[in-house]
Amino acid sequence: MISPQAIIEEGAKIGKNVRIDAHVFVSKDAVIEDGCHIAYGAAIYGKTFIGEGTRIFSYAVVGSIPQDLKYKGEDVELLIGRYNIIREFTLLNPGTQGGGGKTSIGDHNLLMGYVHVAHDCRIGNHCILANAATLAGHVEIGDFVVIGGMTPIHQFVKIGDYAMIAGASAVSQDIPPYCLAEGNRAKLRGLNLTGIRRRLGSEVIDELKKAYKVLFVSGGPLQQNAQQLLQSPNEHVRKLARFVVETKRGIPYR
Repeated sequence: MISPQAIIEEGAKIGKNVRIDAHVFVSKDAVIEDGCHIAYGAAIYGKTFIGEGTRIFSYAVVGSIPQDLKYKGEDVELLIGRYNIIREFTLLNPGTQGGGGKTSIGDHNLLMGYVHVAHDCRIGNHCILANAATLAGHVEIGDFVVIGGMTPIHQFVKIGDYAMIAGASAVSQDIPPYCLAEGNRAKLRGLNLTGIRRRLGSEVIDELKKAYKVLFVSGGPLQQNAQQLLQSPNEHVRKLARFVVETKRGIPYR
């Protein structure tokens, strides 16, 4: 399952039933778990962990040093979970000392062609990053998030669970969970109803609609309204309110 034309440094740990095609490079510090497929011409650098069943397509560059001038060769890593699909020409960087030394990507994500995940990012599970979406350093993305194509995300931005960012947007502030954002600069346009209807019941969605209006439509003080919603019996409403209370970069709702 490993092409004789692949270059695998001594020390790399390769699991069972792993396919590695011709002209792939795998560093000595890499770990590739069972059932992965690394396609023709991909490169796995540095201390990179690739979880079970992940597919990395041609010419992806995974684990090369951060694009950060402060990086001076520190011991850093990139952790990729299980059953991810990483398409052609993606670029995934490890962490930096200033960000904890680790970039992490969860399970069951799809990263389409030319996606860039920079140093110290955190991506959850079941996310889709469409073609040429680019994450600057220290970006945090929750679960079931969709990022449209050609969308850049500013460093230190946080995007909550079930959020969706439309294509060709530019995100410079935090996007709360369950919300839809669009534009340059991106602003909230409502709830991500398409996404949340797939996984949440109608009663929960009705409560989220009410909470969204209180927070972003009523015109009242945002932080004060969010503090009140923290008392909601609905866990999803509390999650939305807590995100607003804890934001550092602000919410682009006006």
